[in-house]
Amino acid sequence: MPISLYDATVPTMIQMLGAVQGLIVKAKDSDISEETIASACLREGMAPFPRQVNWMIGHSLGAIEAVRKGEMTPDTSEPTTELEQMRLNLGAAENKLRALSIGELESFVGQPVRFVMKARGVDIPFTAEQFLLSFSQPNFFFHATTAYAILRQLGLDIGKVDYLGQVRAAVE
Repeated sequence: MPISLYDATVPTMIQMLGAVQGLIVKAKDSDISEETIASACLREGMAPFPRQVNWMIGHSLGAIEAVRKGEMTPDTSEPTTELEQMRLNLGAAENKLRALSIGELESFVGQPVRFVMKARGVDIPFTAEQFLLSFSQPNFFFHATTAYAILRQLGLDIGKVDYLGQVRAAVE
């Protein structure tokens, strides 16, 4: 049986959004200050933790919305620096993804989607499945991994199980 576009994207987005919500809960319960977390990045020149979280939302729910519209432009707004609001934003994105129907996502297969950054002269054409699988999904994982690495670098006691979140195991 072939795998659907929905199955290749949405359940894993939901899993990882939930995992990062869990990371934020652990960060809130730690002695690391919100200010330290909000300004932390892996190295100079990289985006800090709040942007990583914001871009996860942009490359999950935002990617689905872009497929609906036929175009994505990067979110350049200032993200919240409050951990609880980050967690709530991730939860809201997760809930909206849970409300998607398989049929709606499958109806996008073959539809054109463009990634546009006018200020940089970028305009990349995709089909919906190319956009989701070769552009947004890798970006989503990059930002999830970077958010995890920032918290780990700050000394938060987290590991791979925290990063993976609730995996979808076979029911016996």
